[in-house]
Amino acid sequence: MRDQRSASALSSEDLSPAERSLRARLAVHTLHATSDTREMTAAARAGFLAKFEREVDPDGILDQTERRRRAEHARRAYFIRLSMAAAAARRAKRATSAGDDPS
Repeated sequence: MRDQRSASALSSEDLSPAERSLRARLAVHTLHATSDTREMTAAARAGFLAKFEREVDPDGILDQTERRRRAEHARRAYFIRLSMAAAAARRAKRATSAGDDPS
């Protein structure tokens, strides 16, 4: 009976990693073809920027334009820190891998 199920009815455990990847790619392309993903994520993006606005102006005393300008810089700094941390992690991983190589 199990062999008679359609491909879409198979659980992830029944699929190879390549098949799971294809299924995920199909799902994301279907989503983008049928929905405006900018609209879907607008609330999340607004909340993310609001976090930086609260960080740079916790008392709410700055004018909206200045608060938004500073929040944008805080957001950029956040992503630069993430990028630096990722580079450090890659460097550490390479160093570990090089140390494990007996040749």
